[in-house]
Amino acid sequence: MIGGMCMAGTSGPLMPRKQLGAELRVLRERKGVTLDDIAKELIISTSKLSRLENAQGRPQARDVRDLIRYFDIENTDQADRFMRWTRAANKRAWWDDYTEALEGDLDTYLATESEASIVRVYTIPILPVLLQTLEYTRALFKRSEPWRSASDIEQLLEVRSRRRQALESRPELAPLQLIAVAHESCIRQMVGSAEIMCTQLDYLVERSAKENIELRILPFSVTPPRTSTCMYAYFEFDEYDRDIVGVETHAGFRYFETPDQQVARYRRFYDDLHRSSLTPEESVRLIQSVRNDFSAA
Repeated sequence: MIGGMCMAGTSGPLMPRKQLGAELRVLRERKGVTLDDIAKELIISTSKLSRLENAQGRPQARDVRDLIRYFDIENTDQADRFMRWTRAANKRAWWDDYTEALEGDLDTYLATESEASIVRVYTIPILPVLLQTLEYTRALFKRSEPWRSASDIEQLLEVRSRRRQALESRPELAPLQLIAVAHESCIRQMVGSAEIMCTQLDYLVERSAKENIELRILPFSVTPPRTSTCMYAYFEFDEYDRDIVGVETHAGFRYFETPDQQVARYRRFYDDLHRSSLTPEESVRLIQSVRNDFSAA
């Protein structure tokens, strides 16, 4: 959902398509022409041009080259970017191997997360996905989605493992920077068993020591800030001039994108959550205290 509207399923990289489409639309509007005008000139269907501007489907190099010539931007940095984004948009994505297991626009979320430079997440009452152990995740699936078969769960666990790799290394990109605020209920909510929780909380302490990971706990002791009752992620990109917000619900995701004013509001809301939370050092001490409680149970 962009600007509050649902998005279709996503196969392959999404952000290069979105940036290419947005810049093509700017060029067209600046030139004062319609999609029909371009279609007649280049002998390309209007619907194909519309899909290209709206990041639907994968762009074809021949079409993009024709548009570069049409807008008279050959041999420019912008033309080079267009062709680079076209090549990137046509690469096979790792999540394409798991399409049957992905539900509720999760493929769109993965496409966004895979190219973000920074993701700021807030979660309640479960821990951030990228900081979950597989045992915690398996127990969560078995309890919250009992209809899933064992093979389905294993596929989803593979997806989780692939996502966590982004915190270590990524082809052509620096490791993902994760800034996570988790409600205190996340570290106290029993998932699976006390043993699973002890291992999970130890893992949180270990992972929070990484340079590209910042974990803060929003404690019970503060007045709940705005947006503290729903889970969401705020994505930032080095390559693309847009931020995206993904709000998670039981029915799937809602997405908001720059220049939607909702994006700016969510950033302010997130900054408020961040300020209201314990420092990383205080968060670690609280996690260790709760871990000791589980150990003694």
